[in-house]
Amino acid sequence: MKKTHIILLVLMVVAIAGIASTFVDFSTYETFASASAKPGKTFPVYGFIQKDMDMKYDPKIDPNHFVFYAKDKAGNLKQVILNDAKPRDIEKSEWIVMTGFEQDGVFHCSKINMKCPSKYKKEMVTVGKDA
Repeated sequence: MKKTHIILLVLMVVAIAGIASTFVDFSTYETFASASAKPGKTFPVYGFIQKDMDMKYDPKIDPNHFVFYAKDKAGNLKQVILNDAKPRDIEKSEWIVMTGFEQDGVFHCSKINMKCPSKYKKEMVTVGKDA
């Protein structure tokens, strides 16, 4: 094989790997504990909404302020504030990914990805603004 063929083959592999990496999300999910260890830094946290606890949303007072409680994958309970409108059917979600940061013992969320039950929808639903 000629040197030019080898160089072209290596460049093609690098290009394919570069394109493929844009389609793969290499981020890991954090817990509330790891987010509180680095206050102010944004993390994606995988968790479950505590449907038996109070959810506070009053669009007449502030349509971009929704407060709820969630447990992360380690079982840590935390109050979460979403700086956006309450997502429609959030109570029906199986699990959520909250993107935000810890401040003063509260997780401030700018975006939520919800996994709806399969009998309703098969895809993820994203709500919020990009951080």
